[in-house]
Amino acid sequence: MNLPNETHRCVRFFEFDAVCMRDSLISPCVIGVDDNGIIRYLSKEMPLEKLPLEKVHGVLLPGFQNAHSHAFQYAMAGMAEIHPEGGSDDFWSWREAMYQCALSLNPDQIQAVATTLYVEMLKRGYTHVAEFHYLHHDTNGKPYANICETSVALIAAAAEAGIKITIVPVFYQKGGFGKEAQSRQKRFIFQSRDQYFKLLEETRKVADKITTARVGYGVHSLRAADAEDVIEIEKNGPRDIPFHIHAAEQLKEVEDSVAYLKQRPLEWLLSNLPLSERFSIVHCTHLTDDEVVRLAKSKANVVLCPGTEGNLGDGIFRLTDFSQEQGNWCIGTDSHISLNPMEDLRWLDYAQRLVTHRRNTFNDGGFHMVGKAFSCGQTAMGFQTNKFFEVGQPLDGVVYGTKHALLSDLNPSYTLSRILYNSDPSWITGTLVNGQWIIRDGFHKEDQRLREQFGDALRAINIG
Repeated sequence: MNLPNETHRCVRFFEFDAVCMRDSLISPCVIGVDDNGIIRYLSKEMPLEKLPLEKVHGVLLPGFQNAHSHAFQYAMAGMAEIHPEGGSDDFWSWREAMYQCALSLNPDQIQAVATTLYVEMLKRGYTHVAEFHYLHHDTNGKPYANICETSVALIAAAAEAGIKITIVPVFYQKGGFGKEAQSRQKRFIFQSRDQYFKLLEETRKVADKITTARVGYGVHSLRAADAEDVIEIEKNGPRDIPFHIHAAEQLKEVEDSVAYLKQRPLEWLLSNLPLSERFSIVHCTHLTDDEVVRLAKSKANVVLCPGTEGNLGDGIFRLTDFSQEQGNWCIGTDSHISLNPMEDLRWLDYAQRLVTHRRNTFNDGGFHMVGKAFSCGQTAMGFQTNKFFEVGQPLDGVVYGTKHALLSDLNPSYTLSRILYNSDPSWITGTLVNGQWIIRDGFHKEDQRLREQFGDALRAINIG
């Protein structure tokens, strides 16, 4: 391998049974890192330097990017799953339970919930999360003395857990298309664009001091803001960070958009915003043929959250059609009813198989799906890279143990697809962030303390 290896800068080496690259498997593979966890050596050959070397019995995959998270909603997992006989339950009734959860948590409890959630993400192979954040104010709807207090709580939670974060504070002002916000939404609401940009500025000042934190910005959705505000916030926001927004998740949302804006949500976004790789649009469940083609050509990322989309009955994204148009997509866990990236990836594929009655959604499901989730997920976080591991980049990865029978032969043609279509989190033996083990053998060093804090937060939740 002709890589610009710099062994003189390494402080330790890892020898993996195999390392998954963008389109191949290297077996065995040695990776050397410097003091900051940056890769300085990557080769099949053993280095000449006599430095500490750790033998790792496993296949190293790139750490997954969780491109859409509402951390506080993890506290209500399972609490909205009791459906009275003869009643009607859908996204809109679930949303009422979510509002009650949002009104139950103070900043310390938000941090406790988020820290536990982020540890659980790490245990399943996520190493970076985009936190789509709208729980901005206190339970009376008043700004905190530190206007970005809850954003700081989430950044602190990520640092404590050991996961990288792109915090995305979003603008939220309306209770629906042309409707004033309701009292149960009071923690979300900004009085003006200026107030929003002040919070964003203060959040960025905090994130800039932490090497594992970045910032994005955006608007919750077209139903949560006036059209003019969506345009002005995108136009006047920073140009060097990603922009995130929900769109076209529910049929009622599409119908309301047509009634109010005279256009479907994606149709409006395509006509009014300069969509590009910098944009991450979440869900996009309900698209026309024209929207599929135009959205793919725009190069914007679609963030798919199959666990939540299935749980809420949103519908099925047209992934087969979108992929045929070379569209960009990645994954997120949204409400965190599902946290396993491999499970979410295979259900994206299985949903297409159920709809099309065909098995060949992708020519190579393993490398294609993991590759898309990684590269477009990186874009959603504010990075641009297609390579899983390379000299000069941090060592962020998840290890699937080769003690499992299906990985015993390390067949380069099938190893990744076996992990994608067969694995569960018990296959994972560890997660590395910046060259440090954050998860070893399923454990985080603060598991017990975090469990107790999380339990206290759960007892504060009041969902009637």
